[in-house]
Amino acid sequence: MPLVVNLRHLETRNLHLEGEVPVQELDLQLRDTIVRAEHPLHYAVEAQRIENELLVQGRLLLVLRCECVRCLKPFDYCLELPAWTCLLPLEGEDKALMVNDCVDLTPHLREDILLEFPQHPLCETECRGLPKPQGGKAMETAKPGQAGQEPSAWAELDKLKL
Repeated sequence: MPLVVNLRHLETRNLHLEGEVPVQELDLQLRDTIVRAEHPLHYAVEAQRIENELLVQGRLLLVLRCECVRCLKPFDYCLELPAWTCLLPLEGEDKALMVNDCVDLTPHLREDILLEFPQHPLCETECRGLPKPQGGKAMETAKPGQAGQEPSAWAELDKLKL
C-alpha cells in the first residue's frame, strides 16, 4: 500500500507514520541487472501541516540486491535516507495531487530513492576485481630481438632506407 497522508488528520496534530511500501508500489522501473530492488521500503516519518504546505520528515530504508561491478559477487546494499524531508505546497500552481483530502507521497519517495541509487556498486571499497587466471599461456611482453617473436609492422618500417 502506498504512503498516503490524510490532511484532515493533520488539522489537530502531527501524524507519525511507520510501515512498509512494497517494491511493486514504488514502481522503480529498474532495467539494470546490477542493482535490483527486491525488499519493501521501510519508513518512519512525521507529517505536519504548516499553513498551506505539507512537511514530511523522517527516515527511509531500502535494502537493494547488488552485484559488484569489479568482481561480480552479489551483496546487499543498504540505501538509507536518515533525514529525508519533503515539502509539498497544498495550493497554487505546483500543489500536490490530492484525492479525497489525501496526498500520496509515493512519487516523491520514488524520486528521492532513485537519486540515491549506487551508480557503480562495490562489495568492498578495496575490491580488487576478478582473480587473475592461473596457468595456461599468458600474454607476455617480448623484448625486441627475442627469438620466436613475430616482427611488428613498425620494426619492418624501421628497416627501410629512405
